[in-house]
Amino acid sequence: MYAQKGRYRMRKNYSRQDIIKLVEEEDVEFIRMQFTDIFGNLKNVAVTAAQLEKALDNECMFDGSSIEGFTDVEDSDMYLYPDWSTLEIFPWRPQQGKVARLICDVYRSDRKPFEGDPRYVLKRAIKEAEDMGYTFRVGAECEFFLFHLDENGMPTTTSHEKAGYFDVGPVDLGENARRDMVLTLEDMGFVVEASHHDVAPAQHEISFLYDEALATADNIMTFKLAVKTIARRHGLHATFMPKPKYGMNGSGMHINMSLLKDGKNIFADENDGYGLSQTAYAFLGGIMTHIRSMTAITNPIVNSYKRLVPGYEAPVYIAWSATNRSPLIRIPAASGDAVRMELRCPDAAANPYLTLAAVLRAGLDGIKKQTVPPTSVDCNIFHMSENERRERNIEELPGTLMEAVSCMEKDSFMRETLGSHVFEKYIALKKEEWNRYRSQITDWEINEYLNQY
Repeated sequence: MYAQKGRYRMRKNYSRQDIIKLVEEEDVEFIRMQFTDIFGNLKNVAVTAAQLEKALDNECMFDGSSIEGFTDVEDSDMYLYPDWSTLEIFPWRPQQGKVARLICDVYRSDRKPFEGDPRYVLKRAIKEAEDMGYTFRVGAECEFFLFHLDENGMPTTTSHEKAGYFDVGPVDLGENARRDMVLTLEDMGFVVEASHHDVAPAQHEISFLYDEALATADNIMTFKLAVKTIARRHGLHATFMPKPKYGMNGSGMHINMSLLKDGKNIFADENDGYGLSQTAYAFLGGIMTHIRSMTAITNPIVNSYKRLVPGYEAPVYIAWSATNRSPLIRIPAASGDAVRMELRCPDAAANPYLTLAAVLRAGLDGIKKQTVPPTSVDCNIFHMSENERRERNIEELPGTLMEAVSCMEKDSFMRETLGSHVFEKYIALKKEEWNRYRSQITDWEINEYLNQY
């Protein structure tokens, strides 16, 4: 399905007049001007239909000092420049006085792109790929949990179901909610390839068709909003938190990727034993070289590292393989246009714009330097001894958020990828997050030590 041609989620080539006409004909009353902060949290400013033309003229202003990781109060005036191709009417809102959205780029008051806008960071990386003649094609697999709400409507980690991988109703109690999510996504133009119950109780996955990198990042943000909204309508809370419950599998956001040149997948080489071209090997080598410094982006919160532990199918070791799922990077069985590599460490707490920018630039760096990856590891790494892993030079991913931030801080490649503004703000805020975490006293510590000492 990854290789199907001509089935991208179609972006509309709207003109200014097209948007004005559509808003009028569809009785759209509010337009949400959406963007993300550096952590990938969705933000928006809502304007009425009467203010639409002003918004399309890029005159919608907001206070950037109120957005985490953006600017200080001395330089806080910012503008939203809507991407006209992202106009979408929310199917879950009232059919009279409808609500639509436009995804926006962020500009400074001097009308220059804001270097702290995650979408701008990804656009820069895409431009670098284009200058090399490449198009970056990406598909994402976003896993999530459905939990009950308490009597006050607040989320819990409670679920009554005990279903597992590929189970069906009535064992799968989330089946109806997932069905409505799929139908809603299709109403919004998504091509949903599959949906199913995942490994852990209350865990689910909905897969949608790949696209070019910027569109995929936009789609991930839209997907998460739709899933959370429809879950609420079923009296449930959808969470993309990587590891909400101890003793269960966590939720990932696997990234499937390939490079096109002149419309052809240049990762494919039928004469190679693994079906990979030399360009693919170099791209793979670049990711493996930089992955430790990228992990603070792909796995951005304290809880991310509770997922990246042995025993729960998430990767821990930096290796690749075409025959098993334990390494960091898997080469799925495919040929021709479907040849791709799957990066398995990211989780859906990650900012998709920054994640795809980091992955793309790491791969391009590998191509530029003709980086040769280590040999594939075609056995279960979790069954190898520490000495065996050491002999094969198999490194581990960072084990905590602070370790990941330290790796990122030491790598000039990440500063170049994110730009100094995002790089410095991100590191500073993540250090604050780590300090808040490490000052807490957990239930585990009380249970382990209170009686003993």
